[in-house]
Amino acid sequence: MKELYEIGIVFRGFVLVHHHLKFMDKRNSISGPERDLRGAFVSAISSFVETAFSNTSLEYLESGSVLFIFKMSEVKSSDSNSIEPIILYGLVEKPKKKPEKLVKRFFEVATPILELFIQKYDGRDFCELTQFDDFKDDIQGFFT
Repeated sequence: MKELYEIGIVFRGFVLVHHHLKFMDKRNSISGPERDLRGAFVSAISSFVETAFSNTSLEYLESGSVLFIFKMSEVKSSDSNSIEPIILYGLVEKPKKKPEKLVKRFFEVATPILELFIQKYDGRDFCELTQFDDFKDDIQGFFT
């Protein structure tokens, strides 16, 4: 997917792992402390949509020249007795027409990545973020 800037996985408002595939225009990029807010933003928006719109899942948001795409699933952490939401997000260059086609294509690529992550880490303690560093290589493998 040549349009994909970044892909990442969010759990409880924290970005567990992310991988850059293409650099964004400086005015659209997020770095430093603002990057830490991305996970909280993704979690808050997804929670709001589920609550306000009867468990409907948000697929994407449009902002300027970027689509912010979300793929939801569930995972169990070792510190909880219940399953919780996990979100794979993608920052994608917004097409001139029909973003729905690009969203569908993103889901075709993203679903196996999210499934592999859940398979590898389901039931683990998600507080130790360094354990997810190697998953960046797994993500890269889907794009080579």
